[in-house]
Amino acid sequence: MKIAMIGTGYVGLVTGTCFADSGNDVVCVDIDEAKIAALRNGKIPIYEPGLSELVLRNAESGRLSFTTDLAEAVSASKLVYLAVGTPPADDGSADLSALRSVVDAIAPHLRENAIVVTKSTVPVGTNQWIFERLRAILGRDVDVASNPEFLKEGAAIEDFMKPDRVVVGVRSEKVAQTLHELYRPFLRTDRPFLSMSPQSAELTKYVANALLSTKISFINEMANLCERMGGDINDVRRGIGHDQRIGFAFLFPGVGYGGSCFPKDVRALASMARDHGLEPRIMDAVDLVNREQKKVLVEKFESHFGDEIVGKRIAVWGLAFKPRTDDIREAPALTLLDYLLQRGAVPQVHDPEATENIRQIYGSQLIYCEGAMDALNGADALAINTEWKAYHNPDFAEMRTRMNGHVIFDGRNLYEPARMVEHGFTYHSIGRPLASVSEEPQAV
Repeated sequence: MKIAMIGTGYVGLVTGTCFADSGNDVVCVDIDEAKIAALRNGKIPIYEPGLSELVLRNAESGRLSFTTDLAEAVSASKLVYLAVGTPPADDGSADLSALRSVVDAIAPHLRENAIVVTKSTVPVGTNQWIFERLRAILGRDVDVASNPEFLKEGAAIEDFMKPDRVVVGVRSEKVAQTLHELYRPFLRTDRPFLSMSPQSAELTKYVANALLSTKISFINEMANLCERMGGDINDVRRGIGHDQRIGFAFLFPGVGYGGSCFPKDVRALASMARDHGLEPRIMDAVDLVNREQKKVLVEKFESHFGDEIVGKRIAVWGLAFKPRTDDIREAPALTLLDYLLQRGAVPQVHDPEATENIRQIYGSQLIYCEGAMDALNGADALAINTEWKAYHNPDFAEMRTRMNGHVIFDGRNLYEPARMVEHGFTYHSIGRPLASVSEEPQAV
């Protein structure tokens, strides 16, 4: 099929590339001329494992191209996907200004049998608005479908190629059949293709992210309770996770969730509820718990150092909101960095992929380190924000040698407390008792 993908952000670029890889003719459209020029030269604007190779392979085959010419791309395409940003407004609702502009721009160029598909995360009713807007402009009905995305940053290619399910919101069986044919190569293991109303499809995306966010905020709140009451959240997590009604997914305590989806989708769903006269008590609580959880390492630093943190060198491992991405949107690390700078500490930071994005915010206020161990040189403490694999099995003896103070604040519970005491570290983690050492460690 011929597909126009409007928007070359995270969702648009991944989706367009994967469609091209399954044999479709895809043209990705963006108004950013510099981005399009970079993509034509094989430069990928985001870090996503496997994406660069996939883009290059399909571009070389001729199935994937990039342009700023929206009219030409739309007029040649059977499917026109909308994958533009819908960032949160000040009140938490989704800002649809970019999407509305695109709808008006594509209208004059749509083929008679074109299908417009929303891939952007949009409030319930957006599909209906697009349908009515196109009818008003063109004087005829245009098929408009919803096809929410469920991609995890860091695993987006595999998620797309091997989806748990594909959800589409349609008004006709004919459109459902067309989209089913498009997705057929990715559903060969009998994963379900779920066809429903556009309103239900739009809600499905928000409800899924809201429930996953709820699990994260829940386990974080229970972790804080464990610390107060002398329990160990890892034991509790195992105790509940083996219950098949609960499971282990998204029950890992830490310093809160971030990224482009969970925070804004929780707030957008709450905003939609208020617009319809409902009080979103659970969603408001999920958001509040997460905001507060991002301060948990700050509170541990305050308790340990107090006013003596001024001038301390603090190594920070992990800046992205999660591993396998360079995305720092609403990353918990930002909360810690802001605190350290405000209190006069000197952050020495490392992240395998997100450093340049952090540099754009903080500039010369931070010390940027090429290697994780380099960030420890002369450090009075180490804070861990992101569970990159490179941080899981460090040389603890070398860490002690490089560090001035032997204190670790682990926001992702990467290590076993007893082992850290053996290595001579005072070890603060999430939802587990403090592990401290008062004398030089024995050889291990």
